[in-house]
Amino acid sequence: MSMERKKFIQLLAATPFLFSMKNLQDLYQQSQYFPPTDKMPVLFLGHGSPMNAIEENEFVTGFRNIAASLPTPKAILCISAHWFTKGTKVTAMEMPRTIHDFGGFPDELFAVQYPAKGSPELARETQNILSPVEVELDEKWGLDHGAWSVIKHLYPAADIPVIQLSIDYTQPAAFHYNLAKQLNSLRHKGILIIGSGNIVHNLRMVDFANFDKDNYGYDWAIEARQTINDYLLDGNFEPLIQYEKQGQALRLAIPSPDHYLPMLYALGLKEKQESIGLFNDKLLAGSLSMTSLKIS
Repeated sequence: MSMERKKFIQLLAATPFLFSMKNLQDLYQQSQYFPPTDKMPVLFLGHGSPMNAIEENEFVTGFRNIAASLPTPKAILCISAHWFTKGTKVTAMEMPRTIHDFGGFPDELFAVQYPAKGSPELARETQNILSPVEVELDEKWGLDHGAWSVIKHLYPAADIPVIQLSIDYTQPAAFHYNLAKQLNSLRHKGILIIGSGNIVHNLRMVDFANFDKDNYGYDWAIEARQTINDYLLDGNFEPLIQYEKQGQALRLAIPSPDHYLPMLYALGLKEKQESIGLFNDKLLAGSLSMTSLKIS
């Protein structure tokens, strides 16, 4: 046993917690995979249509521009609106598959592959730090389009490992906001945490006839976007956690929580002295917003 490893195990064994030797070995190995780094920013990306994966538009440009402002991460943990599960899961395979979880789009989109590696080490680290919440190591899911359709614009070479953390649909918004806080240590180990969804997301009311109209939203969508942006920029997150109590505009903007909750994961990771910057902050097709956040 090396002196460094021996000191590490002695230090942990001296704490008031009881560790098995296997626990100590696992923690030691994870500390070697993810040593301390400068703190990484946090992103929430409004991912919009899957077609953004293959189109050139201002939102794709916004993703690329924000990537240029980031330190290179060691790995990415993505919370996507499209992995909504009973219980919490984290992908733990070596090579996640590219999931085409949509229909009615051109063959060109279905042909896209994003061959980023996974990170079983980061999956186990995530499982450990989220304790006592039970987190299942998943070998079946992969990367859904909430993840790969935007991450491919941040890192087109697919050279950064990516894992996904699922959203437990049985839990309230406050649970997800608080669970995110437990992930904060990963920011100090070179991990870029990304929430991917859409803040205003009412697909039943999309105005397809005006899909390409610039910054177009119904009156309620305009109100919801402004209200939410004001809370974000003021650092007033409690009304955002209690979004169901904020009136008709927000109820129309958030008819189901799947696309909204990834933003709460990003907010839960914000530290007191940090600021929030908005980008891609436009409405689309009447009832969608592409608003995205960088926390740093």
